[in-house]
Amino acid sequence: MAKQENNLIEKYIENNFFGKLIGMDFKIISEGVVDYFLTINKNHLATPNAAHGGVISSLIDGALGVAGLSSVYKENKVVSTIEYKLNFLAPAFLNDKLLAKAKVEQKGNRILIISCDVFCLNRENKLLAKSLGTFNAYDASKAGY
Repeated sequence: MAKQENNLIEKYIENNFFGKLIGMDFKIISEGVVDYFLTINKNHLATPNAAHGGVISSLIDGALGVAGLSSVYKENKVVSTIEYKLNFLAPAFLNDKLLAKAKVEQKGNRILIISCDVFCLNRENKLLAKSLGTFNAYDASKAGY
């Protein structure tokens, strides 16, 4: 995707302090398709060796949201989470390198359906979680942009 000066995606990156706090980063593959990255560190742990489910949930919510954003920002819209279902399939451990792959499955005027799978890259791309979410697209000015 071509970089456009002062677009909503750049503004999102600038203002996403939560994503920075937990160490998430992303790459837009194409409109509606993103890869989100996170390496599990000690601050993400719920037990001596396993990550808290909330970290995986945050990674998924970010991936779903940016997939949606990348499909609506040219319309001067942003997205917000309405709901998502999350299935944990395996734990993430300290130093695991996670990849969340999200894709807009269906885009309406206001409602988007987006899927996401989370893989552990350093464990032979083991599938850790699956998610399907519903997002609302709305004018960016309502979000402060």
